[in-house]
Amino acid sequence: MNAVRSPMAELLARRMLPADTFIASAGVRGGERDPFVDAVLAEEGLSLGDRHPRTMEDLEDDYFDLIITLAPEAHHAALELTRSLAVDVEYWPTPDPTDIAGTREQIMAAYRDVCERLKARIRHRFLPPSGGGDAG
Repeated sequence: MNAVRSPMAELLARRMLPADTFIASAGVRGGERDPFVDAVLAEEGLSLGDRHPRTMEDLEDDYFDLIITLAPEAHHAALELTRSLAVDVEYWPTPDPTDIAGTREQIMAAYRDVCERLKARIRHRFLPPSGGGDAG
């Protein structure tokens, strides 16, 4: 629904990748903004600003070199959408932190875990290895 994993990944990628890299996130269905996403991104020094969840139909550009999906439903939709297009589709299985119940701190820990996993995947996929090992 473009409310949790995908917007996190979009903002992290925008910070980590070169400024001329076109990055956009969208969901299969519309959703509501998630306040835990705002809280975790604030810890990272990032903000969604006035951005709200959007669907694939909401994207102004439909040409991509690579589509990365984070949930099974999104992956199937992307494969269907790109069946006749020359675009790569990668699936990065990412847990859904909204499945976690418990205290606010337990829920925040699940969202932080997703954020850290996304940073690691972006770093591994797009950034050259640094000579001194992975600093985090």
